[in-house]
Amino acid sequence: MTFTPTKYTLICCSTGHRFEDEGWSLADPKCNCPSLVRAEYEKKQYNPRTELDGFYRFADWLPIRRTLNGSCPPITYKSKALAEELGLNNLYITFSGYFPEIGAKMETCSFKETEAYSVCARLPEDNDRILVVASAGNTARAFAKVCSDNNIPLVISIPEDNISALWFKKPLNDCVKIIASPKGSDYFDAIALSDKVCSSPRFMAEGGAKNVARRDGMGTTLLSAVEVTGRIPDAYFQAIGSGTGTIAAWENNLRLIEDGRYGSHKMRLYPSQNDPFTIMYDSWCKHSRELVPMSPEEARQAAAIIDAKVLSNRKPPYSLAGGLFEAMEDAGGEMFKVTNEELHKWQDKFLKLEGIDIHNAAAVAVASLAQAVSNGTVGKDEMIMLNITGGGEERAKAEGGIIYAEPHLVMDPETPADEVAAKVENLFR
Repeated sequence: MTFTPTKYTLICCSTGHRFEDEGWSLADPKCNCPSLVRAEYEKKQYNPRTELDGFYRFADWLPIRRTLNGSCPPITYKSKALAEELGLNNLYITFSGYFPEIGAKMETCSFKETEAYSVCARLPEDNDRILVVASAGNTARAFAKVCSDNNIPLVISIPEDNISALWFKKPLNDCVKIIASPKGSDYFDAIALSDKVCSSPRFMAEGGAKNVARRDGMGTTLLSAVEVTGRIPDAYFQAIGSGTGTIAAWENNLRLIEDGRYGSHKMRLYPSQNDPFTIMYDSWCKHSRELVPMSPEEARQAAAIIDAKVLSNRKPPYSLAGGLFEAMEDAGGEMFKVTNEELHKWQDKFLKLEGIDIHNAAAVAVASLAQAVSNGTVGKDEMIMLNITGGGEERAKAEGGIIYAEPHLVMDPETPADEVAAKVENLFR
């Protein structure tokens, strides 16, 4: 089947300037301030592409050139047991992970697959540069799986302390290379290392939150929800490390309002962080657009304490135009912080009530929902979307056949850029 991409233009969130995507545009070249760009699709109504497999049913609102093999969509269902525990009448869970009983079959057990299948499909088939992705864990696993299965050259940069996140059902294709910042480093160190790799023109930065394909891939969780509920939710809960998933949900909320068939309201946003790594929570509580100060040493110490390691981004897209601060200001809502003790309590309850294990980060979201119910932030009859961003990993591993990857190189992020780039180039010779 020949795939026909959806036409779109890019819009600068700061100035409103419209411009054409040059293929991998991450910013408006005419904008002189920090700003995201957003895709504006020619198709104003969301209609699932039922002729396409898996995740690509959402292709009408994805900035992609092709489809790739092996994808699965997020699955939304109405909760019974957890809803009853919390006293909620309209709790819908959007589950990204491995839970075959409900049809969820993401091999990496994380909604990061929605990013990877979108970003990698934005690449043209004749792309001759090597993609570089920095990750605290789940994103690395998702991109490695997608690129390995589809023979797309990739460099993953990850903190060595998080290397256990790189488990797979089969050995990785040789087109995927893994580099790591040393033990005791954090996600930001892995980002610094990836930036140095990209000092060579042979490599290209994936772009993180600035990549419209990443955000619109993550935003498919909301599309999954409205397909089931028939309307925009009243409230949205998700744990955040960067906040990109919450930004993405807000952006698709705006598109759905323009669509006109799912409601005209903005769902309130309730992102949550794992205490004590609460840089965005602390900033929002001060109603500060600028992030509160957090030194590298403080960040590393906080990252070492939290059990939801993937929620440890000290340079999130919070302050810039189109970022999380603006999303929260526009949609309304509040942020929550959740302790390790709270997340494990609700992780255990979710397993007992819903029948599947969930990642620590997803348990942070569940715990934040429990807080919101307890303090009256949400009403029992409101339609609530709980974004479970990862789960079923224990189930998947119990089925056997798991392989753990090792880094090809471990390098100090202070290593000169030309040396880093040269060593990584050698991995592809």
